[in-house]
Amino acid sequence: MKLTDADITLKGDRIIEHIPSVKDKALRINLNENIYGTFSEIGAGQETVRHFFRSGGSSGTIAKAMSAYDKDFSDAIYGVEEDGRYVTESRLKKMLAHEVRIIEQRLKREKHPSKVFFSYANTVATIDFAKQFKGHGWVGIKYQVEPDEDYNEITLHIRFKENDARLQQETLGILGVNLIYGAFYKYNEPKKLLRYLYDNLDKDQLEIDTINFSGPRFADVDNRLMSLQLVKNGMTDAVMFDPQGHNVLPAAVLYKKNILALRGSFRPVTKVNMDMYEKSYKMFLEENKVDKDKTLVVFEITLSNLRSEGEIDERDFMDRAELLCSLGQTVMISNFQEYYKVVEYFSAYTKARMGLAMGVSNLVDIFDEKYYRHLSGGILEAFGKLFYRDLKVFLYPMKDEEGNVIDSENLKVHPRMKELYKFFKFNGKVVDITDVEENHLSIFSREVLKMISKGKTGWESMLPAGIAEVIKENHLFGYDPKKLVAEQE
Repeated sequence: MKLTDADITLKGDRIIEHIPSVKDKALRINLNENIYGTFSEIGAGQETVRHFFRSGGSSGTIAKAMSAYDKDFSDAIYGVEEDGRYVTESRLKKMLAHEVRIIEQRLKREKHPSKVFFSYANTVATIDFAKQFKGHGWVGIKYQVEPDEDYNEITLHIRFKENDARLQQETLGILGVNLIYGAFYKYNEPKKLLRYLYDNLDKDQLEIDTINFSGPRFADVDNRLMSLQLVKNGMTDAVMFDPQGHNVLPAAVLYKKNILALRGSFRPVTKVNMDMYEKSYKMFLEENKVDKDKTLVVFEITLSNLRSEGEIDERDFMDRAELLCSLGQTVMISNFQEYYKVVEYFSAYTKARMGLAMGVSNLVDIFDEKYYRHLSGGILEAFGKLFYRDLKVFLYPMKDEEGNVIDSENLKVHPRMKELYKFFKFNGKVVDITDVEENHLSIFSREVLKMISKGKTGWESMLPAGIAEVIKENHLFGYDPKKLVAEQE
């Protein structure tokens, strides 16, 4: 028997996962006699369906392909959007629902008993002529896996990074093929499906900042964990959840808002965190030009705080997010290590007022030069990005080892940073949160966590009302009633 290089393996060889080409993926779909559906693409040409036409055998796959570019035509087909916008999740869902309804009406099950129907859609705005707005869009698929089964749905929001409309169109086409292929052949592994969306693409071409799965095949999928994967895999810098625990598009909730951000581990959320939030929020609303109805509070957790022995502890993430959402808060999970990056991120969506609420130790860290060695301008570059806007830090006091209360007046930064700190303090960029209950200054999340995991009592009083009950009921943060019994014995 003649051996080829594909049959030979050498010691030390690593297994390399084969990534099918775009043509191979489209052809596999086309050659499946049961997969049949429609393509509806608005705003960037019929870039996805083009791959299916070119790969061959498309007549058994494509029931219809269309682009409703004219707004009046689009409204006549899919209905009028209340906000008058077309590149929205609402428009995408209407497109998917409409096209599935049409295919079910026009293709009778009696004649096509083995067909599994799908509808792929996108509504996209590519880069403008001035190249100031790079473009974004919504992409989705509604599809069956079995003929008699209900439909599944995958929807995602993308941001283009390329500076050429033609390149963006090509990128969108490849993404569309990856999504359709993954929906049919990787639905049993949603985390891998996410990674496969970047097959034959680079993260410099495209950002995916929101994704949602629904339907019978994804009944056990937690969309918040899928969002965490986006950040973990470097597909986006940050994702957000509303108080109901649902994924939300950051651009939609941050747009033109006054933003007050609180960063922490929230492991678990304590009375200190909520006191810091309530008092800083009250102070923030008293600031000039801060309208309560146009203000958003964001509890941010950095990815570095979600690592456990080098890996993301997903259960730990869920515990924290659920507790914060149960308190009615909006949660952001990001991969930003430094505060100035958080401010830069928010600045992409709003020019309104911004505030950061933090403890003394966090502010001291901000004035530590070691965090900015990777910047050519060092700490001055970072501070330029942090304070160039009308940003204010609301500082929560702390107690030192001797029991002295430390605030903005007596905190100590590195001698080289003292004058820089004085500059910001003098110009009102740092203000103290006052009227703090002194017993709150003795509460630390890490101590509470230690007490919970070791089965000790007394930690309940350090948490906001109702949180201890949620932790006990759901056995969060290692809570085990058996440990408590053993401790009492």
